[in-house]
Amino acid sequence: MYFGVDYYPEQWVFPYGGTAEEPEAQWEQDADLMVKAGINVVRIGDYAWGLCEPKDGKFDFEWLRRVMDVMGKAGIQVVLATPTAAPPIWLAQSHPEMLPMDEKGVTRREGTRRAVCFNNDIYWNYSKRIVQEMAKALGKHPQLVAWQLDSGIGGHQTEWSFNEDTRLEWQNWLKLKYETVERLNQSLGLRYFGQIVSSFDQVPMPMYAPTAHNPALVLDWARFSSDTIVAFVKMQADVLRELTPDIPLTTNLRAMLRRFDHFDIAKVVDFVSVESNAAIKSKAAELACDIDILRSLKKEGVRTPDGDAGFWVIEQKAGQVNWQDVNSLVRPGVIRLFTYQLLSRGASGVLYYHWRQSRIGFEKFFGAVLPHHIQTNNRVYREISQLGEEIRLLAPALKDTRVVAQACIIYTHDNDWALQQPMQPNKYFNLREHIQLFYTALHDRNISVDFARPTEDLSKYKLVFVPSLHLLSGGEADMLKLYVQNGGTLVGTFNTGLVDEHNIASVTGFPHDLTDLFGLEVLEFDPLPPGEENHLIFKGAFPTSHLHPARIWCDIIEPGECQVLANYSKDFYAGRPAITMNSFGLGKAIYIGTQSHQLFYHDLVGWLRQTCNLMPLLKVPDTIQVSMREKEGTKIYFLLNHQNSPVRIQFYKPMHDFLTGNTFSGNYDLPAHGVLVLDEHLEPKPAEPAA
Repeated sequence: MYFGVDYYPEQWVFPYGGTAEEPEAQWEQDADLMVKAGINVVRIGDYAWGLCEPKDGKFDFEWLRRVMDVMGKAGIQVVLATPTAAPPIWLAQSHPEMLPMDEKGVTRREGTRRAVCFNNDIYWNYSKRIVQEMAKALGKHPQLVAWQLDSGIGGHQTEWSFNEDTRLEWQNWLKLKYETVERLNQSLGLRYFGQIVSSFDQVPMPMYAPTAHNPALVLDWARFSSDTIVAFVKMQADVLRELTPDIPLTTNLRAMLRRFDHFDIAKVVDFVSVESNAAIKSKAAELACDIDILRSLKKEGVRTPDGDAGFWVIEQKAGQVNWQDVNSLVRPGVIRLFTYQLLSRGASGVLYYHWRQSRIGFEKFFGAVLPHHIQTNNRVYREISQLGEEIRLLAPALKDTRVVAQACIIYTHDNDWALQQPMQPNKYFNLREHIQLFYTALHDRNISVDFARPTEDLSKYKLVFVPSLHLLSGGEADMLKLYVQNGGTLVGTFNTGLVDEHNIASVTGFPHDLTDLFGLEVLEFDPLPPGEENHLIFKGAFPTSHLHPARIWCDIIEPGECQVLANYSKDFYAGRPAITMNSFGLGKAIYIGTQSHQLFYHDLVGWLRQTCNLMPLLKVPDTIQVSMREKEGTKIYFLLNHQNSPVRIQFYKPMHDFLTGNTFSGNYDLPAHGVLVLDEHLEPKPAEPAA
């Protein structure tokens, strides 16, 4: 298993490190300290384009080679990042047309990272050249175990740019998609406000305007911009696969944050790498949701440096960040706790951002493994060193294990982009918050979860949730029906099937193409402002622990063949169904026509766990997070206490603790922020008496 740091050796040469006589001496000291902490891999090279090509066509990769040589002497492997995220000053000033233009036509200037337009041929060609030259110079170095393509692609709201190059590419993309202007006008509904076009070169980019652009056009713009980013990453992947075919490729991603299709990006790379902000989020379920979203992007065809089937965490925060209003310290034990959360959810490599607090730039006070003044008794270094030793012990047991999910949540970027547009029925509805309500309930019941597009094979899941799939194509609807037809249990919700893939409303009843699946039709929907709520009255089939409100949105449902599980309690639709269940083929489809509080979703999952025969991984208190990695013949359990106080656990079977080597049963007090990594200890059967 790989355990490492993100390292910026270029920031530690004289006069910032080393000496006048030995300007790079700091690198060897760093490597020695890394080895003592159990580190076996570093990521280097991101943002170093200006140092690798200080002048047009004048390349210098020797300093990176020397870094890799130093790491090689210490037995440390290297992930090399292509430096395309930070073009050099000379390039931007020679070709200002490559700088991105915002929706108001204002150019975003050079002098930092991500000052690029992805549709500009100059930037594209120079990027291809630097990747080629880097691969030729360093691609055969024995320490190289993986390439990272770009870094934080799309960050700082740079997914969209409105340059002239972009306009030409955008119009060409539309021409390839729709072929004729008539089909374009029809599919995008450009008759609205009379904005039809007579040629593709008339189609505008959705720039700053007096009011909102046509939502179908904006949705296609989001798709086009995503395709552009995916093509840029694929360009780099194609170069590297030709020059270094045996080296796996990855790129670093964040969950539900940047405006490109992460599933499409995952197809381009060999394994997914995660940026985790675990150190600054306090809710374990929100962190776990991010991890599971990113883990789920690539479910097959995974090729990591050590051949494992997992994902990497290429940037796990080792301390406080520098971009919040108040950047508090990370408390002792928290980095270790959240590292185990990552491991428990399938990570096969973890690298901390970053090795040492920089003396220069705007990340001087961004937390790191080491502070400016090297002190090996530093508490973060000690915590990382403890983890390094523990992971060395765990690695053989975790090899080739994976997370196998029982439940799945459906998510598409197209739908998310459609819901982010203005003039929604309720601006206070938030898709991520809605998804999180379901996810938290599953997480708190220790039910493992995948995320998937509706077009994937869903047959392996006992339970599938479809939260607010507002934008739904006919093909996607067919796949959901097929899943239920064959025996699956599906939970759908309000704000589903209101528009098709072109963002055009249906005339066949809501949710479109799914009214037969749910055995109902939504006649109207009543968005509710914050602070206003209806209430739910439940029937006997659905046990509840609390009174549950109806918030944000209330579907007014006309039931068909479905069974009613709950009604609204007031307003003109009092007595109308709010939650229903319908038999469809061999399976069941449940429809929830409103949003409630978290306690409702806990009750829902508790009921579904019995209905779908979802067995708990281990019987533990609700405050203990349990995850499992498995392979044939082996199940490894991770128990995490996210509380600030100890929690007593009762073990009914002997359990083996990988971290201590002890075997125990009965009562065990798991300390605050404590971790156990267990498997069941099988007692040897007594020998049968001789005949």
